[in-house]
Formats: sequence, C-alpha cells, structure tokens
Amino acid sequence: MAELGTIVEKVRSKNAGPFWLTVDIFCGSPEAYVRVRDGLKSFDVARVLDTPLQTLKRFDIEDLRVVKLSLPRPAVQGTREDRDMHGAALAALVAEIDIS
Repeated sequence: MAELGTIVEKVRSKNAGPFWLTVDIFCGSPEAYVRVRDGLKSFDVARVLDTPLQTLKRFDIEDLRVVKLSLPRPAVQGTREDRDMHGAALAALVAEIDIS
C-alpha cells in the first residue's frame, strides 16, 4: 500500500462552476496510470470527500494517463456555507488515500 500522492505526478482539485468540483490525478507513466486506475476505489474517494458514491463521477482517461473525479459542491460557490471557493483543498485529501 502507498499513498496516492507518492505514486503520481500531481493531484489537483479545482472549481468546476458554482455547483461542481473536480479532482484531476495526473499519473505520468503508463504503469502509474494502471496502478491508480485499478487500485483507487471510488468508494474510498467518496468516503474521504464526504459525498454519496452515487453522486461521484469518475473518468479514467488512458490516453492522457489521468483519472478525473467530479462531485457536487457541498454548498453553492460563494454562499456563506462555502468553505473552499476555489475547491483547492480536496487535492490534499485525495493524495493521502492509500491504494494497493
């Protein structure tokens, strides 16, 4: 087992509009991509990001060696309840997920 962030080149999270957030996992090598694609469970991501599994969208993009995750914002961007207007804090949480 290893933390995702130690296997890949970069984990980035960002704003994807007022209602969605996105997390991009840039794997770099084909070997890292396969390891992340097969080892990263959507259930673990949903648990760490505190979102229902059925709302998490996952895109495994082999040509780019990227795994992309999209999820609804917990609060609409810019409202009083929004604690991360740019969505940047999610990357650190995802990078710490252990994968096989």
